[in-house]
Amino acid sequence: MASVASDIEIARAARKRPIQEIGATLGIPLESLVPYGHDKAKIAPAFLAGLSDRPDGKLILVTAINPTPAGEGKTTTTVGLGDGLNRIGKRAMVCLREPSLGPCFGVKGGAAGGGYAQIVPMEDINLHFTGDFHAITSAHNLLAAMIDNHIYWGNALELDLRRITWRRVMDMNDRALRQTVASLGGVSNGFPRETGFDITVASEIMAILCLAVDLEDLEKRLGAIIVGYRRDRSAVFARDLKADGAMAVLLKDAMQPNLVQTLENNPAFVHGGPFANIAHGCNSVVATRAALKLADYVVTEAGFGADLGAEKFFDIKCRKAGLKPDAAVLVATIRALKMNGGVAKADLGRENVEALTSGCVNLGRHIENVQKFGVPVVVAINHFSSDSDAEVAAVQRYVASLGVEAILCRHWAEGSAGIEELAHKVAAMADSGEANFKPLYADDLSLMQKIETVAREVYRAGEVTADRAVREQLRIFEEQGYGALPVCIAKTQYSFSSDPDLLGAPTGHVLPVREVRLSAGAGFVVAITGEIRTMPGLPRSPSAERIMLNEAGFIEGLF
Repeated sequence: MASVASDIEIARAARKRPIQEIGATLGIPLESLVPYGHDKAKIAPAFLAGLSDRPDGKLILVTAINPTPAGEGKTTTTVGLGDGLNRIGKRAMVCLREPSLGPCFGVKGGAAGGGYAQIVPMEDINLHFTGDFHAITSAHNLLAAMIDNHIYWGNALELDLRRITWRRVMDMNDRALRQTVASLGGVSNGFPRETGFDITVASEIMAILCLAVDLEDLEKRLGAIIVGYRRDRSAVFARDLKADGAMAVLLKDAMQPNLVQTLENNPAFVHGGPFANIAHGCNSVVATRAALKLADYVVTEAGFGADLGAEKFFDIKCRKAGLKPDAAVLVATIRALKMNGGVAKADLGRENVEALTSGCVNLGRHIENVQKFGVPVVVAINHFSSDSDAEVAAVQRYVASLGVEAILCRHWAEGSAGIEELAHKVAAMADSGEANFKPLYADDLSLMQKIETVAREVYRAGEVTADRAVREQLRIFEEQGYGALPVCIAKTQYSFSSDPDLLGAPTGHVLPVREVRLSAGAGFVVAITGEIRTMPGLPRSPSAERIMLNEAGFIEGLF
């Protein structure tokens, strides 16, 4: 039996076209491309500004069931669907997030799709790419340095050292940095205080870059960042420290979308990368808006399961950017559904229709949730070779009982040829005018009511708990004029509940909110629940142990 090529081997064998040719398929002139080598480029701001009068294409969201160790393939399906739409004669492109180094070296080993549904250059995209994340990290930490420097030189703004909320970031999983003490070592090093690190993808600056519409909006949002409070609880902003201009300078190039291509030489924007479990989980508004002007169909994805990424895509990104999605694709695998039905990972290759049917409740819950936003949905069954005909039929019967169609997709092994049926279905849904998008909650609800609405309607929680300090903090945010903001709930991605081991479709559970943070520049309030951390740790056996250069100088271990 012939061995199956790895993702990185497939990517390395790709016949890439010069990025100028990819740009030309979108009508982007050479002078509007800023090349980063031969196979990736940024798009000049002047060209983006000139797109405003063009009509918008159709916006398609790809989301998924809750992730499991069995794998779901949301990004792979997003890329495959983009290729599939082009295959059937549609003018389509995909919009994805940039991978973080944290999960690349931690668990995932890469996030550029897989098999014959990938974006390339895969190694570059998964590693330093065009430097956007480094720019975000630098801008974030510049602000942190200016805070401590301001305090050192007299603290004219009267920042209360106990109430500084701005932490530092790095784009790597490092649990040892979650809580730290800064400025030790004597008088010349400043005033010691407790602080800590978050991962770059949880930075408010990452969220700002992904929600800002242009450089002017970016700088305004940067200035609106709250870095801490005085003793009288009045806020101190980044603009008070005169940091917003320098931060914008560092982010100037990072604001420009990155153009790459799929294995089938179709265009893709890869820009921005907030996680969906601790941030809002969507690629940049700039990239999405530009794609909608350049293509007739735009396929984008939102991180993790639909309870996180899709909800935040609808309630934060679409609300803030005025986007109206036309269709949604919900990705599931037979293996993952069996795991939700109680099958151990080692036994997933064996047919088990009973466990599969039991696990389908997770899929059903996500279907119901997406429909609550007024967006028509179709299920993509991401095919594995171990899937039996009986198992595929069982999923299709279950989904049909909910009035939805489930389509078997073989894009991982066959590329666009394996996803034509889904492409035809999605194009018809998007063109039908069936979508009647609406966010889940109104702006005028209280912040606590918004958290409770998501918990009740999406997670099916029976109760939201928050101690007195959390509720008081929400009240203060509202008094400060931030009550109309949407909420961004940080929650485990593995379950509808805050317990990562509670699979399936639990109801009546308790959602504990342990902390709330105001992202005034980004324009939302973060509610941190359960044991979720804004600085992840590495697993017992991180992917970094298997990533290396081989004898020929090629990267091995990314997948």
